[in-house]
Amino acid sequence: MRPLSAGLLFALVLNLLLVVPEWWMPYTRFPYPWLAAETLIIVGLMMVIPARAARWLSPPVALGVLVAVGLALSDLATGWALGRPMNLLIDVPLATSVEHLLRGAIGRPLAWLTLALAALGVVVLLVVLAWRLFRLVPPRGSVAVRVAGVCLLAAGLLLQHYRDQPPIGLAVDAPAIIRFNDQTERVIRTAHERAAFADALEKSPVSVEREMTRLADRDVILGFIESYGVTMLDDPRYRSTGEAALAQLGQSLDQAGLHVATGRFESPVQGGQSWLAHGTVLSGQWMSNQIRYDLFLNADQPSLIRDFDAAGYETVALMPAITDPWPAGAQWGYDRIDDHARIDYAGPPLNWVTMPDQYTWHYLESAIREDTAAPVFAEVALISSHAPWTPILPIIDWERIGDGAVFQRWADAGPPPGEVWSDGDRIRDHYQRAVDYALRTAGEWAARSLDDGVLILLGDHQPAPLITGDSSSRAVPVHIIASDPDLVGRFEAEGFRVGVMPPPDSSGTLADLRGRLLTVFESQ
Repeated sequence: MRPLSAGLLFALVLNLLLVVPEWWMPYTRFPYPWLAAETLIIVGLMMVIPARAARWLSPPVALGVLVAVGLALSDLATGWALGRPMNLLIDVPLATSVEHLLRGAIGRPLAWLTLALAALGVVVLLVVLAWRLFRLVPPRGSVAVRVAGVCLLAAGLLLQHYRDQPPIGLAVDAPAIIRFNDQTERVIRTAHERAAFADALEKSPVSVEREMTRLADRDVILGFIESYGVTMLDDPRYRSTGEAALAQLGQSLDQAGLHVATGRFESPVQGGQSWLAHGTVLSGQWMSNQIRYDLFLNADQPSLIRDFDAAGYETVALMPAITDPWPAGAQWGYDRIDDHARIDYAGPPLNWVTMPDQYTWHYLESAIREDTAAPVFAEVALISSHAPWTPILPIIDWERIGDGAVFQRWADAGPPPGEVWSDGDRIRDHYQRAVDYALRTAGEWAARSLDDGVLILLGDHQPAPLITGDSSSRAVPVHIIASDPDLVGRFEAEGFRVGVMPPPDSSGTLADLRGRLLTVFESQ
């Protein structure tokens, strides 16, 4: 291939690397932009500078291009998964979560092989990109080529400067510059937010003694249903399934003589990072990122765990998805943590899900509530409705559950995650069926075993925008379930509505929930 043709082809590839991710950003659609000003700047610069300088400059320029593309792809990935752009200051630790999710979906060896091949591909791309950049340097004496390089460099700089002006702005942008600027602004803004939140925590009141008079030593269960959001009721694609599941929940509760009130509360996250939603409820503080979560845990602050501990409760975390060491659990101050290693489960893992919700509820009753003399406050993570939403299990006879070996028959049930996730409609169908299972299972357990306890059954966050669309709210239903009609009725004054259906308007945020619960539980 002739040098000129090769150079033009490389410039086209470089331009596509920079602009293609922008076509899928929430605020743009193809064909805008079709030209990245940085393409002209980089190509023109390499055509102008001496070969010796180009040899040293081409690797960092190639690295800068790949970092910009990586930032754009990260914004896309977090946008699709979490409904927000990526923030380097708070999202780097999520890399381990990606590995964990991948390992659960396709197995450890294949997950590590996939990540290793991806890393190798990046290295190869970096080397090839640097080499092709260096090849743009013209031979000595090529005055016409250098003049063309000066023209390209000048044009790129001018287009970058006037990219917001019509008609230039209709076709030209500076994706790499935008990615670096946006990321810098997010990091600076988050650093300021960290300082402000730390200062607010220092000024917060210290923990006070709690009596929980209205509870009269009833057990309190805080059950988080993974990815259960109001999209199950507000979105026409899921409404019939959601309404049917809640109707069945209400029927189960009614037949058992249980009462329910429901609120609609905004979650700080979407699509993932469930622990931030859990932490928001427990602390009464808005934990929209990992920095806030860590700052709270390192401060001497009140939480629902300390509230119930002060009232004489045994505080328990039932966390079937925790498979690695969890130092945050000790910081929260639970009396007892039942993670995956401690839970006596003889059944199979179900892709990422370590055990079905039905077994988690069974274990709560048989190994925690029946085994504890003091009243119990238990935070329970219900993970059957966690992606990849396959397989969907039936609800079996509760008397047959035992140690969970009965679930072995579903070890290889259902389509594999790759098959489900190859079709958008199929993903959404499996999502709603998984939430349906989670709600029906919770209702059956409450009807069988709640007795005079109080169940706070809520979603942790909405599912990813892939399921909800880009413009959905972050609200989740919160159900208060108990046999005491007076206690449940008192939640009406706190923004709840009697029944299983949430009110149409927001009842507040999950950060408000701790205060609402204490107001009712401490009242005479």
